[in-house]
Amino acid sequence: MSLVRLNIKGISYSQTQNGAYALILNEVDGERKLPIVIGAFEAQSIAIALEKEIRPPRPLTHDLFKNFADRFDIVVKQVIIHKLVDGVFYSSLICERDKIEEIIDARTSDAIALALRFDAPIFTYKNILDKAGIYLKVNPKSEEETQEDSILVDDLVAEEVDASLNEDYKDKTLKELHTLLNEAVANEDYEKAAKIRDEISKR
Repeated sequence: MSLVRLNIKGISYSQTQNGAYALILNEVDGERKLPIVIGAFEAQSIAIALEKEIRPPRPLTHDLFKNFADRFDIVVKQVIIHKLVDGVFYSSLICERDKIEEIIDARTSDAIALALRFDAPIFTYKNILDKAGIYLKVNPKSEEETQEDSILVDDLVAEEVDASLNEDYKDKTLKELHTLLNEAVANEDYEKAAKIRDEISKR
């Protein structure tokens, strides 16, 4: 079976499942997306790894794993999403130490959080993408605005996190935003910190 490389398109909040998020993976050499429902903690960990500017004051679980692996010269070479059963994705970490490879079973959300920290590529098999892959329905707001993607996966409607989430910060000055950002990071509220950083970036 041939492997297909994926990259991370984004994380969206589930409108139908409280506390759940949709991790959207994108086919590198194609247009299909692979949506995976993940928990809030894993979504936060992946978001922090994507947002290089946000550094938690204490290591999260996946950061701890990375520090532990670095100390003992263990490298995660790649992640493979190898099975899909009843809507649940199964993944493996391909690790290497002293030129010896080991395969470790992992939840897909954990595997991807670690792949980001090790700069490891993410793959799945073509038959899984054929079965679970979807195409985005593009709804442009206007010619001048950036196109936004809306994804319909069965009953799960996932809307990409964009500027609409940052409306609470539009009236804040840059100085106030930087203060709020520092407070959010100090309080380990990384979802809020990401929204504030997005508003700062827009300015």
